[in-house]
Amino acid sequence: MKFPHSYTLKNIASIIGCRYIGKEDFPIYGTNEIHRVKEGEIVFVDHPKYYDKALQSKASVILINKKVECPENKALLLSEDPFRDFNKINDYFVKFIPQNKLLSDDAKIGKNTIIQPGVYIGKNVKIGDNCIIFPNVTIHDNTIIGNNVIIQSGTIIGGDGFYYKNRVDYYDRLKSVGNVIIEDYVEIGSNCTIDKGVTDSTIIGEGSKLDNLIQIGHDTVVGKKCLIASQVGIAGCCNIGDEVTIWGQAGFASSLTIGRKAVILAQSGVSKNLEAGKTYFGYPAEEAKKKLKELATLKRLVK
Repeated sequence: MKFPHSYTLKNIASIIGCRYIGKEDFPIYGTNEIHRVKEGEIVFVDHPKYYDKALQSKASVILINKKVECPENKALLLSEDPFRDFNKINDYFVKFIPQNKLLSDDAKIGKNTIIQPGVYIGKNVKIGDNCIIFPNVTIHDNTIIGNNVIIQSGTIIGGDGFYYKNRVDYYDRLKSVGNVIIEDYVEIGSNCTIDKGVTDSTIIGEGSKLDNLIQIGHDTVVGKKCLIASQVGIAGCCNIGDEVTIWGQAGFASSLTIGRKAVILAQSGVSKNLEAGKTYFGYPAEEAKKKLKELATLKRLVK
């Protein structure tokens, strides 16, 4: 999430009421999660297991719950509860504004784009030329849709990410302040759900085609010209390469990378990264030829 302009380390520390280590005029440009963070941004970490990963990341500022040795080119924000204060920073810059109409006044709709009845379009949404948005689609705030896109009925674009911290008495939700970007010539079937990024963008690449009843988690990037069949579920923070084919009811764990032109057969469970250009099957998903041989061997053993 990018700030409207540069803020200093002292500015951000005052927003959340915490101490800091570093120059008070150290410039900060936004917040982000560890897997997408860039120079000039804040990342949070609240477990010793991930301290080194955060400190060695591209982040310029680490929101952390312990004083640690910090690289010279970075700064620290010292917080008793980094998760809470990361939410507090994001909430300061991105607030929910209720809307009492189906089409926001600041939405931008391109030429020859057809919006069918019952479509909800939130604030700061941009839709390109020659698109068709069928009835009862929901497009939440800050979504960007390219040209020649088709979205079938009942689909929801830009809902909150499924990201929670387990507190003693409740689950604490990490506020989602990212968005969804749908590139040119994408087609999305009925009753799909594509969650916005927590702090960055969920992206559906140019020319990709999604069947009905598909779930795409927060901050996932689907490459160009992918084909995804019905009832596929992809967790957050995955990177799906270009021209990947995913058949029905396949499921993906979070933070996976799927190589270009991989094929995942129906009902497979993907729990680790998959190489490019190969066909996979089963749970856990492995190369299809190997998996089918294993199943044939088991069948002979039973006999």
